[in-house]
Amino acid sequence: MIDKDFCLSSYIAFRYIWRDDMDFMPGMHHRLFESVPAKERIGVKASADIDREIQRQFDDLYRQYNSIGILLSGGMDSACLASYLKPGSHAYTFTAPDTQVFNEDEERAAAYCKKLGLQHHFVKITFDDYKQYTPTVMATKCAPVHSIEPQIYKAALMAREDGVELMIVGESADLIFGGMDKLISREWLFDDFVKRYTFLDPQLVLSNPVDMSPLYERYRQGEHIDYMTFMDDVFAIESSSSYLNAFGTAEMPYYDPYARLVMSEPLDMNRVRNGEPKYLVRGLYAMKYPEREIPFKIPMPRPVDAIFKDWQGPVREEFRKDIPMDTLTGNQKWQLWCAEQFLDTYFA
Repeated sequence: MIDKDFCLSSYIAFRYIWRDDMDFMPGMHHRLFESVPAKERIGVKASADIDREIQRQFDDLYRQYNSIGILLSGGMDSACLASYLKPGSHAYTFTAPDTQVFNEDEERAAAYCKKLGLQHHFVKITFDDYKQYTPTVMATKCAPVHSIEPQIYKAALMAREDGVELMIVGESADLIFGGMDKLISREWLFDDFVKRYTFLDPQLVLSNPVDMSPLYERYRQGEHIDYMTFMDDVFAIESSSSYLNAFGTAEMPYYDPYARLVMSEPLDMNRVRNGEPKYLVRGLYAMKYPEREIPFKIPMPRPVDAIFKDWQGPVREEFRKDIPMDTLTGNQKWQLWCAEQFLDTYFA
């Protein structure tokens, strides 16, 4: 079904088109990520289990690929995975000239590479990169994209030039091991969760907004919401689809070892809610880097706050004329900018 208004509202609210049967236009069908089937996942209940199973995966990967690289941030998820790479492997860390967005990532990632003997590459991200690469990843996705996609695409192109045959990411650790602590930190009332999770309210910014509540209603439990299943279903698709699209556009295979695992015992919510999110991965990090303090989650940074600081907002008729731009975050401004770029390209 073709429904531009629905697709635009879905992207604004969730950063992806949540209905598989909806598209912006004929001949352009968006592709969504499909997670590893439950029956194929390996149960783990201790940090040592994760270590063993990830090592097995890397042993198998090295039988298939000669050169494996990694997207390496300053956080513990990718740092743990980097420890399984052979010395001399390529690691890619994002940086943004004239900003401090990536400072922590740069310093920690450099320390990991020095310890592990990895070749460290910085992937510089500027507004010119967004302008150059966003149209390409949008064309593949057949929709506006997440702000990390042009970054990942650029890194993947660099890796290809360096002879990397497979890229490693640690994107799914948060969902599998209880890392989304700010979203699973309470028993949410339905309306409160809707307000908290919606990235940008379509009614605030679009001329013809479409109600997105049917997706939330799938998970309603009276006055509350099954937010854990919502995160497993909705957030997993939105986040992982960004990696799928960016790497796919660059024709670079990628692999997430965490995605093949599952906790064999219920998540200890008391530990998560009392300052110990991803406690099993934290234990793995302590095994791999006993000399370092365990870092808390660092979301993949992107310099959108600096880039869109003075942007005045979209001008197309699909957008309201009274958008309160001074109240929006850099990521929300990115969504508006990206959506307008898509509409300018395909609905001129």
